Amino acid sequence: MKKLFVSAIVAMFMLAVSLFSFAADPVELRFIWYDDGEEGAVMRDLLDRFEKANPDIKVVMDMVAYKTILEQLPIQVEAGEGPDIARVTNMAVMTCDYLDLRPYLKDAQYYEDNFPPASLQVFRCDDDTSALHGFPMQFTVTGPYINRTLFEQAGIEVPSDAKSDVTWAEWTDVTKNVAEATQTPYAISIDRSGHRVAGPALSTGASFFDADGNWTIDSEGFRSFAEIIKGWHDAGITPKEVWLGSGDSYAQAGDYFVNAELVMYMSGSWNIGRFTNDIGDAFDWDVVPNPTGPGGSTGLPGGASIAAFASTKHPEEVARVMEYLIQEDVVAEFSARTLFIPGQLAVAKAGVEYVTDLPAAKSALNGYLSEIPKLQESAFQLFYNPVARVYYGESVNRLTQWMLGELSLDDAIARIQQALDEAIANK
Repeated sequence: MKKLFVSAIVAMFMLAVSLFSFAADPVELRFIWYDDGEEGAVMRDLLDRFEKANPDIKVVMDMVAYKTILEQLPIQVEAGEGPDIARVTNMAVMTCDYLDLRPYLKDAQYYEDNFPPASLQVFRCDDDTSALHGFPMQFTVTGPYINRTLFEQAGIEVPSDAKSDVTWAEWTDVTKNVAEATQTPYAISIDRSGHRVAGPALSTGASFFDADGNWTIDSEGFRSFAEIIKGWHDAGITPKEVWLGSGDSYAQAGDYFVNAELVMYMSGSWNIGRFTNDIGDAFDWDVVPNPTGPGGSTGLPGGASIAAFASTKHPEEVARVMEYLIQEDVVAEFSARTLFIPGQLAVAKAGVEYVTDLPAAKSALNGYLSEIPKLQESAFQLFYNPVARVYYGESVNRLTQWMLGELSLDDAIARIQQALDEAIANK
């Protein structure tokens, strides 16, 4: 009888412990996220699975505008009021505010081995070479889209089908001819974005850094592509609202392309998901190689990363989420469903079975993948530079003022350089 009584007491104790464990509130982590398309829903689905396997952690996704990530997040982080985790593109702005995950990871070597060194180094503070703070969830690359159906209707061959070294001047001429033959409103356009302009400028011979790594904007190549963009506006072959009607804000020409009002659109791989959904089978579209020139054929890398912040009160739980997100099956599914180029090296090497019935989407993804080996070292240097954001904003604002007749090109270039010099001095 005594033994039965003791057993009953033990059973009741274990039940109480179990009930207490289930009753305890899970640790809540804030994950700030912005969407390019619908990838937030995919991430939420993946996190739901994580929470099911890890009931002691709840990840709350705060959906915000991209502008919030750029402008408000760094301020919040500096004030110690940042989230636990965030999707970011301005990694270098917040160095020294990230959480070093290495002490909390089960397999730090796996983490380190599966991402390009530069994509990890950009998070690190000062001379640190070992901390692990974040990782690229997906890569992007800039490059042009074409409406292939319009070329077919015009009876004009797509020049990159016959040769690989098509220049911007050649593309300008041929898209103008296609637009005229098909009565399409616009021939060619590029997003109002310093990031988007940088690759073409490099291809026309721009050099953004001197031999010592110092910013230098004034080059024949930079001037050359600036003249090309202005020429599109002067000739009326590009939608002026994108560059000249959007104030100092970022603007894209994707709507014109989706509506078959634009023959060629210089943007990037992040639009594949949108075009897959919005264009469907309305017309055939394709990705063509970046135009070539004195600087070769190159786009600009980009992409969003996931970062953990030192202000978190739950570093171990944050590390568990981050370690989950870098696993091959998780990255592969995220990439497949969002139509992004994976940032995880093992997944990129293995390839991705993209979830789309449209051959155009798969062709476009493969087209952008083929651009990555062509990217110049200067392109990576620019993307990961801590004051790149200053260049992006200043370049489009000053070039817009030049095209509106408010500045000379000399003055526009001088002001871009001045802003960069001041930003570096004030770091």
